[in-house]
Amino acid sequence: QVQLVESGGGSVQAGGTLRLSCVASGRTDSYNVMGWFRQVPGKEREGIAARYTGGDSQYYAASVKGRSTISRDNAKNSLYLEMNSLKPDDTAMYYCAAAPFYTLNPRDYDYWGQGTQVTVSP
Repeated sequence: QVQLVESGGGSVQAGGTLRLSCVASGRTDSYNVMGWFRQVPGKEREGIAARYTGGDSQYYAASVKGRSTISRDNAKNSLYLEMNSLKPDDTAMYYCAAAPFYTLNPRDYDYWGQGTQVTVSP
């Protein structure tokens, strides 16, 4: 069993920066990949970034590549997403999740946090 709790969301002006955090607990060693997703009401959940827990391999969606960084602190069982140059289109509920293999398909992820809201004003 894996428990995930996100934090760090909020309201910011366009062009600003946020650092989202996700604290994991439970048997996290059974999962090889952690990812970040976002969802807007009425739309499908979108994969943003993912990385292996035991290495430095990373993947970013085109919509955030170049202005976002996914990282882990294994000592703190934490996952982070740093987002720069935020745009109004980045407004969404952001979730972290755990999967057994490298993927950005939300259907492949077995464990999810409760989400943290990001709102970017123009």
